[in-house]
Amino acid sequence: MAAPKNRRSVFLGRLPLPERNYLADALRTETVGGVLLLVAAVAALLWANTPIRDSYEAVRSFHLGPSGLGLDLSLQHWAADGLLAIFFFVAGIELKRELVAGELRDPKAAILPVVAAICGMAVPALVYFTVASAGNGSLAGWAVPTATDIAFALAVLAVIGTSLPSALRAFLLTLAVVDDLFAILIIAVFFTSTLNFAALGFAALGLAVFWLLLRKGVRGWYIYVPLAVVNWALMYNSGVHATIAGVAMGLMLRCTRRDDEKYSPGEHIEHLVRPLSAGLAVPLFALFSAGVGLSGGSLSDVFSRPETLGVVLGLVLGKAIGVFGGTWLAARFTRAELNPDLQWPDVLAVASLAGIGFTVSLLIGELAFADDPVLVGEIKAAVLIGSLIAAVLASTLLKLRDNKYKRLCEEEDRDEDEDGIPDVYEQGNPDYHLRMAARYEAKAAAHRKLAEVASERTTQGDSPA
Repeated sequence: MAAPKNRRSVFLGRLPLPERNYLADALRTETVGGVLLLVAAVAALLWANTPIRDSYEAVRSFHLGPSGLGLDLSLQHWAADGLLAIFFFVAGIELKRELVAGELRDPKAAILPVVAAICGMAVPALVYFTVASAGNGSLAGWAVPTATDIAFALAVLAVIGTSLPSALRAFLLTLAVVDDLFAILIIAVFFTSTLNFAALGFAALGLAVFWLLLRKGVRGWYIYVPLAVVNWALMYNSGVHATIAGVAMGLMLRCTRRDDEKYSPGEHIEHLVRPLSAGLAVPLFALFSAGVGLSGGSLSDVFSRPETLGVVLGLVLGKAIGVFGGTWLAARFTRAELNPDLQWPDVLAVASLAGIGFTVSLLIGELAFADDPVLVGEIKAAVLIGSLIAAVLASTLLKLRDNKYKRLCEEEDRDEDEDGIPDVYEQGNPDYHLRMAARYEAKAAAHRKLAEVASERTTQGDSPA
């Protein structure tokens, strides 16, 4: 019989087991990092809004580093330009892995999350542009509401006590990875003003050496870590944002596994560096960047100034509309069917969760309005408020479906034969069914034995004395 024509693909379907295991490990680290990020942000806000607020400014403005190398930077700049390079290094590895072994490997499967991510960046930028133009505000901040903070989003899930099925978590992670890619491009293209071509040339040479050593199979952290620091310093002095060096080196790592490898080099290094990024680099950046004054007047200004209102609306409305609308349109035109276990309100909830833009949004806000420190503070307050509103909205939508999510997660994790592989992945394995049959037969035999014992006791109790 001929195969059916125009068979529809399934959107948000079950992940392959290796991808699911990788996702679980990665998001576990990001969740812990997200909680630390949340704690750091709250600490920064408390520090900046108490009687000791002057000490906060003094600490983050404290300079250190070799001035002869152009690296006499404040702690705030070390966090934004140095520590975030580690964050973007991990983002580069994530992107490389997604392209060669993950959800972005198959162009047909990648269309939906890529279109959703692009629309999820374009619509917030359009919302900001519209609001800022209508209020005669600056258009320089158009990129601020375009970014999604995966760690903060996962921290929200941890705080509200809900768990998403693996397909929704993978969709959120893929959104964030594509988001990071375009954020990197935005930073490189739109926030590079003057170039030092000598430093840029040496940075390119250093990256070429890094790539050549990887291809030759040279090993040893004592080689790569100093070279990475040199490449970062050269990139910083070139005028291109220093985090681009981190991304470039992350993209150079091999993320495909060979026959004798349990993990590829990229996966191994990501496993080592991700805790450093999520647990130290990003929280310290938040500590030195999220501390803004939140007096009653400044909060009301967020909703009256066109630049800050554009950021809030871009995160809350632009992200939700962009991600959901892009997903729906892509599914409609590619004839993809939604996983029958999920519904479109689930996609809307994840789209709302994508409105939590923190780390990269704060960074872009600092770059966009570097010449206006007052406006930088107001933009940061807008990012915090917009992310908070998006978190509350997403939490409400997710809680409405929490019981359904718990049942799906339990089904995904059930392992009745206790072989370490969830049962849903073994339905086509004859050995699994034989193991389960043996287990049920053993249980049946035990119950028959108990029935015989119970029957004997009943008979003895009914017999005459």
